[in-house]
Amino acid sequence: MRVTRALSAALLALGLAAGPALADSSAPGPTPSPSGSASSDGSAPAQAGTSFRTAAEIKQGQAATASGSTGDYLYWSFPADIGERPTVKASVKLPQTHGSQTWQLDVYDGLRRRQACQYGANTRTAAPDASQVELACVLRTVRGWSEPWADDPLPGTYYIRLTVVDLGASDLGLPVSAEVRADSKDIGGAAAVDGSLAKPLVPGIAVKAGGNDEGEGGAKKAVLSSFGSDDGWSSGWWSDRWVWTAIGGVLAALAGIGGYALTRGSGRPSRVPPGV
Repeated sequence: MRVTRALSAALLALGLAAGPALADSSAPGPTPSPSGSASSDGSAPAQAGTSFRTAAEIKQGQAATASGSTGDYLYWSFPADIGERPTVKASVKLPQTHGSQTWQLDVYDGLRRRQACQYGANTRTAAPDASQVELACVLRTVRGWSEPWADDPLPGTYYIRLTVVDLGASDLGLPVSAEVRADSKDIGGAAAVDGSLAKPLVPGIAVKAGGNDEGEGGAKKAVLSSFGSDDGWSSGWWSDRWVWTAIGGVLAALAGIGGYALTRGSGRPSRVPPGV
């Protein structure tokens, strides 16, 4: 009877521990909503920036396009949060007549540190008869905290830079068009760490026009990146590993109760008749 009561109490504790956690993890949380140089209706931008400061802001899942010339540096930016593994893809449409060209896709974090690709071809050479070149870069999982000397990906703004790194002099300035897209896979508690940043790394600058963003005389003034630094980001302390930790603790308690029930015997010892 005692074992049954103990099992019931343990199962109740499991439900109390896992219930709110699972509900919190399943509920859709706020996500960063970049606007920046994107149009007011939420569509992806149709042009790229020419530096980190003028990078065109895109949301994850958007396919942004841009036109330029070989030799230009094309910049975009997107937000990435804790536990996400970003994947950046780019496609460059080349002119009909061109020589051999080598294109490169680089991704930088909010501190403008170049992030290494786990896998993916972020540098490719297009043959003279190629009509386009495809590039991809899968970053490491974004962490909530890192040592100051490390270059681990941290939550905040990420910059995409696309450019040609090797071409013939006759191909310089030829018109090209590019399309980029950033997506993420949610890794979850498997990549959780004991620590978090006070604020996400959102140092980007975007220029807005209209409304209260105009200075004296109607001139545009620079404002912080519209990805935001307070709302829509993970707090850093919560991950689904808390659920599995609670489940593991309850299962360990059940195993201990079961082991005790098996080793204590089946009942009270029988009485020995007096005088025997």
